[in-house]
Amino acid sequence: MGRAFEKRKHVMFARYDKMAKAFTRIGREISMAVKNSGPDPGGNPRLRAAMQTAKGLNMPKDRIEAAIKRASEKSDEIFEEHVYEGYGPYGVAVLLETATNNTNRTVANVRSYFTRAEGVLNKTGSLDFIFTRKGMFKLNAAGLDPEEVELDLIDSGLEELFIDAEENQIIIYTAFQDYSLMQKALEEKNLPIVSSELERVGNTFVELTEEQETEVMEMIEKMEQDDDVQKVYHNIK
Repeated sequence: MGRAFEKRKHVMFARYDKMAKAFTRIGREISMAVKNSGPDPGGNPRLRAAMQTAKGLNMPKDRIEAAIKRASEKSDEIFEEHVYEGYGPYGVAVLLETATNNTNRTVANVRSYFTRAEGVLNKTGSLDFIFTRKGMFKLNAAGLDPEEVELDLIDSGLEELFIDAEENQIIIYTAFQDYSLMQKALEEKNLPIVSSELERVGNTFVELTEEQETEVMEMIEKMEQDDDVQKVYHNIK
């Protein structure tokens, strides 16, 4: 079928791999939420947030329900959350959030990613001055007036509001401690939440050449492909 087909096939498989990774990540988030606070979304804000994100990723409803059911069973594997921090090439700060059922495996893998790229794995907390935790909510912007949304949510912890015209979404940031307050406000006002999660936002950044950035991103892509890694943050400008 020629090169054009091969290129399309490569893009298709890359998309499927990315989708599979996203489903694995959100499946573990659902599992941890259920293990911590039970399978009832009504009394479990973390589970509600995970389900919202799963729906935003077009994760099938039966797969979401199956993940909740599995996590409710005592025999289901238990995932632990760990944060790893270090520096990659050219002084780039890198922070990984992981969910694992085998800590020894995870830390060995994470250390190898840094070592192979001539980086270094540091102690947890060493990058607190570089990354700040914030709540992030994505809303379906259809039919919404961003200015009205902003005014309506100021008292609920809104710090910043952005428009993503390409995705037709309104993106809201809150302080870490206001995450639950904002989630409750959005639900009470019946605003269309696409996804909600805690993010880490950079405070200082490193500027690289195109070649240097490519080198660092190769390391980060390897980290993101690891099933135990939930999120990877960096401070490349």
